[in-house]
Order: sequence, then C-alpha cells, then structure tokens
Amino acid sequence: MNKKIIPAIIAKNQNELDDRLSKVLPYVEVVQLDVMDDRFVPNTSLFFDFSLPETSVQFEAHLMVQNPEEWVEKFGAKVDTVLVHCESDFDVDKVIEVVKRQGKRFGLVLNPETPVDRLRGVIERLDQVLIMTVKPGFYGSAFLPEMVEKIQMLRSMKPMLDIEVDGGITDKTIDVVDQAGANLFVSGSYIVKAEDVAGAIQNLKRLVG
Repeated sequence: MNKKIIPAIIAKNQNELDDRLSKVLPYVEVVQLDVMDDRFVPNTSLFFDFSLPETSVQFEAHLMVQNPEEWVEKFGAKVDTVLVHCESDFDVDKVIEVVKRQGKRFGLVLNPETPVDRLRGVIERLDQVLIMTVKPGFYGSAFLPEMVEKIQMLRSMKPMLDIEVDGGITDKTIDVVDQAGANLFVSGSYIVKAEDVAGAIQNLKRLVG
C-alpha cells in the first residue's frame, strides 16, 4: 500500500498556520490539520475560519471537537479528508452523508482506550481509520506501544483500508507501526519542531521505504 509521511499542524491563528505550512508543504503529499475546541481535548487549534494555500498537497482535518457535525457543515469543503473521533458526540450517518456530498474522504479516529470493535458495522463505509498512539491534544506525548495490536487487528478486518497512526511517531517508533500494518504516518513535533524539517521528513520516508 502507498505509504505517506504526514506532518501534523497545530495553529492558534492564521499567521501560525501559514508559517508552519510553509515549512512542510514542499516535502509532503498530505498535511494533517489538528482542529481542537478546548472541550474534547484541553487545547485549541484551528478553531477559526482559516484559509489554506493553493497547492497540490492534500489536507486532512483531524477533528478533536465535541460537535464535529457543525464543523463539517461550515468548513469541511476546505479539506480533502475529514477524520472524526468515535468518542465525540455526533450522528455518524449524518456526518458521512455531508462529507460525501462535499466530495471528500471520511475516516474515524480511535483514542487509545477505544477498541477496534467500535468500528464493526461502519468500517465498509470508511476511507481510512486513524489510530491514536498517544492521548490526543498536544505535541510531544509519549508513544503507547500497546496500540500496535490494534493496528494489526484493523489490518486483518479490512486489508486494503488506509490505516493511519498519530502520536509519538519518530525515527525510533515508526518501524514498529509500519511492521504492524499502518501505511499513513502522522508526525507532529518530530517534524514541526525539527531544526531541519526536510531532513526529518526524508528520514521517516527512508525508514518506511
């Protein structure tokens, strides 16, 4: 399956968003936008009417928000993929309908404590699944190795599914999630806070070959 390194962007305002995007866009195919409402997680990011540059790079919105339906209705058309947490308060059928009407890809996100079985009954309607390998909300959280089994279970449930991992993904942890069956690798602080952003991205690409 096609493997991609995806930087995660946290931004409090448009200037911060523009600055962080400018550092990663030349080197990747996809960027993840971390959207937080200070309710679902104790942090705020991209919870404003943001604008994105004209580019061939795709954007996915990782919605760490209590009410994803409202966000999707207002801003979903700005991105290529919408990722919604199973643990938030929403009607999955309604959100899928809106996202598909906008012509976008849709995926669900599992927090570390949420079992893969939560996806049974809806997995065939998903374009991808994001498995959190940390508690969500901040850059720099510690990788949870016990999430590896969850990746393996998901890969066996739907062999051709895009399986994404997010949290603590560095040059020290990417191999284990790659071997477990993930093919999309989100990295926040390892990339965004690197002195050599291009070098950090290339290093991760080389490790998953």
